[in-house]
Amino acid sequence: MKLTTVQFDKLARKILEGLKGANAVELQAPEEKILKRAAQILASEFQREADLDKEVNRMLDDLEKSNPGEFQRYKMFVMLKKRLAKEKGIIL
Repeated sequence: MKLTTVQFDKLARKILEGLKGANAVELQAPEEKILKRAAQILASEFQREADLDKEVNRMLDDLEKSNPGEFQRYKMFVMLKKRLAKEKGIIL
């Protein structure tokens, strides 16, 4: 999924508001600084997942070339993505 910088900012704000509303956090830095860093982290995690999708698709392309018509791509995509995510420490 492709999100814009504005959407990452809104998502970070929504998460922080939820945490503050539940009294789950105590801020030790200015809120704007926290929001900026949270948006950066969200963007980098989304990029890691996008990179993982590309890697899985390349692997599936290679498998499809060597074994044409012998597997269902959409089922293999999910299995490969879960396995690679676990290996790389990516939370889906």
